[in-house]
Order: sequence, then structure tokens, then C-alpha cells
Amino acid sequence: MRDGRLLGNDQSFRHGSFCGRRGGQVRRSGVHGKGVFALATIPKGEVIIEYKGEVVTWPQALRRHPHDPTDPHHTFYFHINESHVIDAKFGGNAARWINHSCEPNCEADEIDGRVFIKSLRSLKPGEELFYDYGLVIDERYTPKLKQQYECRCGSKKCRGTMLAPKR
Repeated sequence: MRDGRLLGNDQSFRHGSFCGRRGGQVRRSGVHGKGVFALATIPKGEVIIEYKGEVVTWPQALRRHPHDPTDPHHTFYFHINESHVIDAKFGGNAARWINHSCEPNCEADEIDGRVFIKSLRSLKPGEELFYDYGLVIDERYTPKLKQQYECRCGSKKCRGTMLAPKR
């Protein structure tokens, strides 16, 4: 994956856009909006795709927020460190459509300011990719806040929210 663009008009991506040799497809998700689905078997531990976008400072991200005033709790931000975030609305790729699950089949690894999505187990063709967003907000977790970041994963382990558990 060099430039983060999808290959083809069907929003399928193959070798050039995927980090590995397998492919994936962005399409309607039963969980939420769009999702990313495996087109081939993806072995456990494989780096699938890099989360691409414009790297901006947190103050820049806060000035851009919300991307959609009708849905103020939805962004394509990915926290890199205390001072920077990836904004996948600008220069993003298919990775921005990977949905949250409380029982994920993928995880996000940050390496030197870049974020890679890796499989936690073997994935079958047609299976939707998920990682745990584990959103961290410096506020008290009220029922209203949890509802604003409601989880729709449907897992038996669902926390009911995309917020990270408080430690």
C-alpha cells in the first residue's frame, strides 16, 4: 500500500492497497454504515491495512470537529500520541470504514506514528473486520456519554459503548 487509494470503482482493494497479499472490500455493514470485508482468507497475525489520513495536531483536529454537525460523535480520527491524530477524512483509505466491536477480530498497532490493522485470528472470506475503538474521553462516564458513543456490535461481550473501560 503506497498511496492509500482504493483500487477500482467497486471499492475493492487488492495487493496495491492492502499491506498483505489478500484483498478486502468496503460495503454496507449490518453493524453500522459501511464496513470492510475480507475477500480472501486472512491468517492470524497478518498486517491487513494501514490506517491512512492527514496527520494533524489535536488543536487542528478540534477546530475541524465535528466533521458532520448532524452526527457530532462520529469522526475518522485515530489517536497517535498526546499531540497528534490521523484525520482519515482527508487522504484516508478503506481502513476508516472498519467498524468497532467489543469482541474484535483485528487490532490496531501504532508504530512510529503510523497505524496498522492486524488480524487477531484467522478471518474467512466475507467476514467483516472489526477492532475495539477503546475511545478515551477525559470526562466522567455518564449514561448520556455512553449513549452518545453507543456500541452496536451485538457481541455477547458488548460493553454497550465504544468508550474504553475506565481503569
